[in-house]
Amino acid sequence: KPCPLCDEAKEVLEPYKSRFILQEVDITLPENSAWYDKYKYDIPVFHLDGKFLMKHRVDIQKFEDQLGKLELQRD
Repeated sequence: KPCPLCDEAKEVLEPYKSRFILQEVDITLPENSAWYDKYKYDIPVFHLDGKFLMKHRVDIQKFEDQLGKLELQRD
């Protein structure tokens, strides 16, 4: 904190918020040390359905493609 890149990413994802649940993880907390060790230089990092999707900035096309595939699988 603060995390301008995180704030920017949340803003970009805002129009999609009805289609997924955003779970934020504070990697600086002791219980998240494994995430900190893995991603301390790469925030924000995005996982979708438990799988790594992207880091640093939202690639909206990649996000839309993967979200759409997940939605089709669940219908």
